Amino acid sequence: MGFLNRIGFGVARLGMPAPVGTHAPQPRSVSVATPSFSPRAVRTSRSLKDFMWHLNGLGRGHLLDLGPVWQSTVSFFVERGFRVSTEDLLSGWRQFSQDDAERRKGLPADAERPAKAELANKFLESNLQFEPKSFDAVLAWDVLDYLEEDVMRRTAERLGNLVCDGGVVLSIFHSARPEQFHRYRVLDEQTVEMVPAPTVAPLARSFQNREIANLFSRFHTTKTYLGRDQMREALFVK
Repeated sequence: MGFLNRIGFGVARLGMPAPVGTHAPQPRSVSVATPSFSPRAVRTSRSLKDFMWHLNGLGRGHLLDLGPVWQSTVSFFVERGFRVSTEDLLSGWRQFSQDDAERRKGLPADAERPAKAELANKFLESNLQFEPKSFDAVLAWDVLDYLEEDVMRRTAERLGNLVCDGGVVLSIFHSARPEQFHRYRVLDEQTVEMVPAPTVAPLARSFQNREIANLFSRFHTTKTYLGRDQMREALFVK
């Protein structure tokens, strides 16, 4: 899986669903992500507050975080009885793209390039490999903003399949190109820390309202929250 970092956490740092068609991986020690520079920004997140309201009383649910491993985020949800799995999807996409570019260097100049849809399918053959309806909640952050079109749409479709009925997805969308690439970590039930980080992938698009609503069209509720910082949060309830 290359650079992809997928880790499952629980009370005993276990509990990640086994990837489809494989045996469950053995637990391993990991390095918790630390920012390479500062300053950081803290923002009040209305979507996170509602996200937690939907999860209230769920008990031992299962959450998927599509960003890097942050101890504060893991601890926040584990303390509330959740099992937490992480998959740094943007880093996985960057590594996949780099590997594909290296592979094409060895091909003849007139070799036919694979279709974008084919690359998207190949990427998902080794990413987001969990059983359907494995998760009660997904923290998608702004991942979808940075994925190329076909990969983005197939990723949204895969996430829709991974969330159980009644489950919820939290996502962030940029209304304009951000000056700084950020990673996100949860501090409390309505506060998210935005950690500056080296850019993993260029921004691929800015979604319109209708496009956001259509991303998870099979979900029965979509709620958006417009901030003053040119960021739009969205909550999708299946």
